[in-house]
Amino acid sequence: MRLNRFILPLNIVCLLVVGLFVGLREANAQSIKSPPAYWQETPGVDNEYCLGCHGKPDQKMTLPSGEELYLTVNPDTYYNSVHGKAGYACVQCHTDITSYPHPELIAQTHRELTVSMYGACGRCHQDKYQATQDSVHQKAMQAGNTEAAVCSDCHGSHDVQAIGESRTAIPQTCERCHFEIYQQYKDSVHGEALIGEGNPDVPSCIDCHGVHNVAGPDYNEQFHLKSPDLCKRCHTDEELMAKYGINTNVVNTYLADFHGTTVMFQAEIPGQETNKPVCVDCHGVHNIKSPDNPNSSVMKDNLQKTCQRCHPEAEINFPAAWMSHYVPSPTEYQLVYYVNLFYRILIPTLVGAMGLFVVAESIRRLINRRRKTKHE
Repeated sequence: MRLNRFILPLNIVCLLVVGLFVGLREANAQSIKSPPAYWQETPGVDNEYCLGCHGKPDQKMTLPSGEELYLTVNPDTYYNSVHGKAGYACVQCHTDITSYPHPELIAQTHRELTVSMYGACGRCHQDKYQATQDSVHQKAMQAGNTEAAVCSDCHGSHDVQAIGESRTAIPQTCERCHFEIYQQYKDSVHGEALIGEGNPDVPSCIDCHGVHNVAGPDYNEQFHLKSPDLCKRCHTDEELMAKYGINTNVVNTYLADFHGTTVMFQAEIPGQETNKPVCVDCHGVHNIKSPDNPNSSVMKDNLQKTCQRCHPEAEINFPAAWMSHYVPSPTEYQLVYYVNLFYRILIPTLVGAMGLFVVAESIRRLINRRRKTKHE
């Protein structure tokens, strides 16, 4: 009797647990494989209909160019993608395909097909798509370079993954087209930290060039002129620079000298380029090295060669005129510090004495005038 008292409640608990497990599994499957509720473009055409053919291995066709187009889509790959997990249907991108047989494929090459699908991303990601229209990639595309990157070249097609999981993936994505630049970046002070050490604090490609609205000196004539604005995003961040023992005065000292002052004024004039160096002209662009690296262009032994890019006649002692972003102090560039200190004392003293003299002289003249008036 005592055993029977516990059997019924135990059975009920087991049924509830099993029911909950089955319900969660069905809900998960529904969230992954079913189209979103708002999708009403092509009723009845779900992913299973498409994968009935495209899920089979070794599905391919030969394009007019002679290239083979692989038509198989691994269901697991798609359902594990960001679109598959969200329940998007194949026909939301392939809007011209609603049944079999499919419309005749117009694209002559694999690349033509990729470029023709580019606009599909804009249906859901309109803001990102519009940003690409102002990018250096789109400018190259309009100029006839069909190899310029489109959405799927960076994000993939059926295997699109969520962004932000690994910053090291950013330069590795750019490497697909910009191999030589990647090699320079990989060996730079920034690249060694990001790719070699996984340090997320250093800039990757998109931090300087942008994400979807990618820009560069070939696209924007003032990109080079205004590049110090890019550098100062990190190099004026006191908390970040303190973490690595880097002085945040580098930007202020640059803007205070004749190079930076000229660049600052020219940057305010639309269409104006400069003949004065900005940060990247001395430190490098993608190949920036730490100042204590023997191969650094701003290391003391290499400075003459760096200066000669603009000053061909520069002699061995020419770089000594540059204070290396230091603020003059009793320990750094003492002569400059004490000369500055001398003038900081001398000039106010002279101006103050002259002012005092003018005031005293004015008072004396006023007193003499009153005495003369009284006497008369």
